[in-house]
Amino acid sequence: MTDKTVRQGDFIKISYTAKLEDGTVIDTTDEKLAKEYGLYDENGRYGDIVIVVGEGNVVKGLDEQLVGKEVGFKGEIVVPPEKAFGKYDPKKRELVSLRKFPERPKPGQRVRIGNRVGTVERVIGRRVLVDFNHPLAGKTIVFEIEIKEKIEDLAEKVKALFVMYTGMDVEVELSDSLVRVITPKGASLNQIFILGKYDAISKAFKLLDIEKIEIVERFTKEEEKKMVEAVKEE
Repeated sequence: MTDKTVRQGDFIKISYTAKLEDGTVIDTTDEKLAKEYGLYDENGRYGDIVIVVGEGNVVKGLDEQLVGKEVGFKGEIVVPPEKAFGKYDPKKRELVSLRKFPERPKPGQRVRIGNRVGTVERVIGRRVLVDFNHPLAGKTIVFEIEIKEKIEDLAEKVKALFVMYTGMDVEVELSDSLVRVITPKGASLNQIFILGKYDAISKAFKLLDIEKIEIVERFTKEEEKKMVEAVKEE
């Protein structure tokens, strides 16, 4: 019988909707709900997601409370601010010279100052009041979550890691101690994939019993012929 208890290092498939205590929806894996609450991102991925428990794929408080739950769990998990996006720190509200901005900022605008990101509160003469707290700092987050299944298949685990760190779907072939990852067309030119694949590979070696990983971008003569014909038509 398959062990349904969730433990550290398990790959699990979940769906969730995150809310504030007042019921405001702030995130969801449900595309319909995302559209309903004005959260929809046309470049986002919706539907069930796979996470590795204990690897920081979700906020710390949720990560911790998943341990010990069982596959099939469906309910609320409440995460306090200190284990979500941190306590609110009034010292992180700072006045910044207007000269630091390429153009005059507006209240509510997210801005980057050096290596920090903050929210503009207001412009006061030649200075700008910026709040460098996370927008959800000080907030308790309520997750309505369902644990769908544990992922046991090695190939599926590798696929999940590449989705997590590159945002791309890959094919995986297993051969003895070799894991061959076949990337989608154009991945070798995609900056996010180029950077993210090293994180995916590092996690695969850390979490899985793998000795060698090979990254392959595969082409066929027929596909190339169609690409050439499409370019000519343009």
